[in-house]
Amino acid sequence: MASAAEQLAAGLSWSSFSKASDLKKRILFTLGALVVFRLCSFVPLPGIDPQQLESLFDRTRGGVLDFVNMFSGGALERMSIVALNIMPYITASIIVQLMTSLSPTMAALKKEGESGRKKINQYTRMGTVVLTLFQGYGIAVGLEGWGGEASAVIDPGWFFRITTMITLLGGTMFLMWLGEQITARGIGNGISLIIMAGIVATLPGAFVGIFEQNRTGSIGDFAVVMIVVGAIGVIAGICFMERAQRRVLVQYPKRQTARGRPAQAETSHLPLKLNTAGVIPPIFASSLLLMPLTVAQFSGGGAGPGGAAPAESDGSMLGDIMIQLTTALQHGTPLYMALYGIGIAFFCFFYTAIVFNPEETADNLKRQGGFIPGIRPGKRTADYLDHVLSRITTVGAAYLVVICLLPEWVMGAYGLALLFGGTSLLIVVNVTMDTVAQIQSHLLAHQYEGLIKKAKLRGKRR
Repeated sequence: MASAAEQLAAGLSWSSFSKASDLKKRILFTLGALVVFRLCSFVPLPGIDPQQLESLFDRTRGGVLDFVNMFSGGALERMSIVALNIMPYITASIIVQLMTSLSPTMAALKKEGESGRKKINQYTRMGTVVLTLFQGYGIAVGLEGWGGEASAVIDPGWFFRITTMITLLGGTMFLMWLGEQITARGIGNGISLIIMAGIVATLPGAFVGIFEQNRTGSIGDFAVVMIVVGAIGVIAGICFMERAQRRVLVQYPKRQTARGRPAQAETSHLPLKLNTAGVIPPIFASSLLLMPLTVAQFSGGGAGPGGAAPAESDGSMLGDIMIQLTTALQHGTPLYMALYGIGIAFFCFFYTAIVFNPEETADNLKRQGGFIPGIRPGKRTADYLDHVLSRITTVGAAYLVVICLLPEWVMGAYGLALLFGGTSLLIVVNVTMDTVAQIQSHLLAHQYEGLIKKAKLRGKRR
């Protein structure tokens, strides 16, 4: 029999949405904040030659530049004030989260509640400032040396480097503040929505590129249809697998009621997601694999159109090795596919082990009086949870490898945009599902408020 919440969810309609005025204000605020983010992505850094920058960027495709440019919605390609997007904040958050699991001091700080959470957030902001300044300096120096005599910087020097660092820091901190405002006053997770907005902004260009290749004869009509059908299938698979979970039955002992009678034993479930690591494994694996190619691009050798390796080297052994390495790590090559799959599987198990602690979960269940039927509390429960988590993580890692390698193979075979990578699809689908779930929660809360008001009115009449 359906629960009360499920019955209310089944009754949701556009009429209930029109009555939820607070939800409409939140959605409008979120859309307005995302529009501000897109406008900022078109404000260029001072001291940059846009035409020369565009020429250099077209000649160096295929490295981390494309990877970060995808998340920024083209802001890195235009070298705008938000060229780094929110990525320094994401990196700082991951580092702080890892520290809370590895450092006893940070772990104790995490258990302090609201005060500890505020301190952790403060450390994350401080880490964001340090990473942004470091990356801003690297971008400034790289722009000065990028392209040799045909540099995109109008007046190289320390003044350009300092202004670039300060401007990029201001843009990243503004986006971090904007994301927090969306989370507090809007709908959904603000940081995730900003990243998704950057990815979705490249959709029109990606579709135009596909149809342009079809018009010129690079890919046939059947291939276009298969790409569209495959993208829909991948999205459907992500939706199904991201909602999948293993529910471990947890039972609590009988408790005495107010009249002294024993109450019925309570049962609950401990949900273990199939993909606990989320989108972290593909992001880490992609960054590690694309790093050598980006180093080769900034080292002066340059790359050909489409990210190809340079045709000629400087005659040194290091230059020849770099050429062979960058050639082998192109999208769709067997070495890239193998290393990418291994990296995804490794980071999936590594990050899951950090996020979920079976021993801590078993201790919490024992402290609350709960137990898994047939399993003794304590170490046996921790071993059982670790066994179950290892099995479902194996399935989740295989799912991530398939989802990420299939688009990579398509990109390598047809030379499509990086938008169709598994990482971008995972982010877009996950953020969309979370936002829709929050909208549904607001509508359910609005219906509950309506039922409470009706009950109070009936009580007054009586």
